[in-house]
Amino acid sequence: MPHATTRDDVRIYFEEAGQGTPIIFLHEFAADYTNWEPQMRYFSRGHRCITYSARGYTPSDVPDGEVYTYKHFYTDALAVLDHLGIARAHLVGLSMGAYSSFQIGLNAPERALSMTLAGVGSGSELENLETWRKQCRANAEQFETLGSAEVAKVTREAPSRIPFLVKDPRGHADFYAALARHDAKGSANTMRGFQGGRPSIYTLTDAIRKVAAPALIICGDEDDPCVGASLFLKKHLPAAGLAMFPKSGHVLNLEEPALFNESVERFVTLVEAGRWPVRDPRSLAAH
Repeated sequence: MPHATTRDDVRIYFEEAGQGTPIIFLHEFAADYTNWEPQMRYFSRGHRCITYSARGYTPSDVPDGEVYTYKHFYTDALAVLDHLGIARAHLVGLSMGAYSSFQIGLNAPERALSMTLAGVGSGSELENLETWRKQCRANAEQFETLGSAEVAKVTREAPSRIPFLVKDPRGHADFYAALARHDAKGSANTMRGFQGGRPSIYTLTDAIRKVAAPALIICGDEDDPCVGASLFLKKHLPAAGLAMFPKSGHVLNLEEPALFNESVERFVTLVEAGRWPVRDPRSLAAH
């Protein structure tokens, strides 16, 4: 099976399709490489598309130890690009994958042609940060003691997942059947290390203001934990645009695949034409 090897010798499984300017897709916590299939099929008609499973998600390796920090995750994406000889790519991430894309923008901006940050920022509210981290530790223990199948039964009813269920019961069922098959150890380690350990985006304002990469922020208007964070990023990322999907939750690329693909395609096309600039200061309201 095709795989890239990270700095700490973790094997990352990837798939690719198409030719052209590269786009790499970074999945969320409850997903894996397969959940980008609607985008792989659509965008590979005009681009070289890569999808991969993060560490802890089979068929990638599920390593032991404290090797699941947000730094491991964003550098793993760069390891996949390095393996493929890709210097720069459009980054398209959802949730956990959006946070990793965002970190590449902060720490390796020369690798990002653009960033699509969908469903980004849950768990970042400073007033609830310790509660969030405590919940992540509890969720990790649930994966270890109950297993992925039992945790999936609870996760599928999370508030931000309900719009997906309402619109597309079959897609929702398929999504959570896949989550039930995830490696429980990998999910526990990811929940504890990445989800419960990453810095809040609200603590990174100065760094965010220096990111020059074109950014498209996409948020579902019924994904309550991400609305405030999306507005915050729109305010502080110099070259950011914000798209709010109506009557939508968290799993945006599967919940609204046509709208998601259209939005990202328009963004990528404008970036490649040099027509997604930083915000014109004349558009800022006087305070």
